[in-house]
Amino acid sequence: MSRLWRDQMQLFLAPGRVDRVRMKRGFKPVQIAKDTVFCEPEANAPNWAAAVGQLKNKLDEAPGTDLSIVLSNHFLRYAALPPQDEITTPGEVKSYADFRMREIFADRVDDWVLSISDWNPVDGAICAAVPRDLMLQLEQAALNHRCKIQQVEPYLASVYDRWQAQLKGDKIYLAVVETGRICLAITHHGKWQVVRNQRIAKNAADDLLAALDQEVIWSGTKAPIEFVYLFAPEHPELVLPQSSGWSIITLPAGKLPALAHYPSPPMNPAEFNQCPA
Repeated sequence: MSRLWRDQMQLFLAPGRVDRVRMKRGFKPVQIAKDTVFCEPEANAPNWAAAVGQLKNKLDEAPGTDLSIVLSNHFLRYAALPPQDEITTPGEVKSYADFRMREIFADRVDDWVLSISDWNPVDGAICAAVPRDLMLQLEQAALNHRCKIQQVEPYLASVYDRWQAQLKGDKIYLAVVETGRICLAITHHGKWQVVRNQRIAKNAADDLLAALDQEVIWSGTKAPIEFVYLFAPEHPELVLPQSSGWSIITLPAGKLPALAHYPSPPMNPAEFNQCPA
C-alpha cells in the first residue's frame, strides 16, 4: 500500500498520559478520532513504560498506520551546543554533542540515543537524549503492528519548530510547561545559550519564575521588563506576578494553532479514558 494512502496516527507520550489523534488516509487526511488515556507510572519500571503500554493498545486498534510521536520532556535530557567555527562535518558535530552531554550527564549517556538539531557553526545547536530502551520499544511496537514511524520528536523541539517564526527579540526565552515539568530554552542573537529541563517542585508559576530569575542572574543582564514565550496547554491559568519583571507571551499566537495531539486539560472528563494503575 502506498504511504500516501496509509492512515496516520499522531501521539503525545508522557508518564501519565497518551494523547492520540487518528487521521483517515487521503490527499487531505481527515481527523476521525481523538482521545486521551491517563495512566499511573508502573512501579519499578522506567517512567515511560506505562505510556508505551498504552501506545501498543492503540496500535492494536489501527495496525498499518504511519506514526508521528512527540515525547514528553520528562523522557528527555538536553544540552546546548555553543557555536564552534572549526566543527563542520556530521562526524565532528556528533563527537561534540557526545562530549557536551558527557560533561553534564557522565556515563548515563551510554544508555541514550542522541539527536541533534540543525548544526550551524555560527549559531550552534541543541542536543536531545532519549533513553535507548524507549526508542527500541517504540520501534518494536511499530514493527509488530506493521506501522511506520515517520518521526519521533522531543516536545521542546516540536514547539520550537512550530512557532519559531513568531519568536522575536535579541534574547528569546521559551518555556514549555507540562504536568510536573518545566523546560526552558534560551537563545541570544540566534545562538543557543542553555536548556533547563526540571521537575516542578512547588508549583508551575513559582518554579518558572525562579528558573527565569536564576538565568538572568547567571547572564548578568536584565531589562526592566523581560518577555518569555510560554506554551503550557495543561496550565491555562499560569501567570507571573506583575511585579516580577517578566511578561508572558502565550503560545499559540496568531493563526498557527497547537497540534491536535499536544496535551490539554480535560474539558469533559467523560471524554477521556482511564487506564488501571
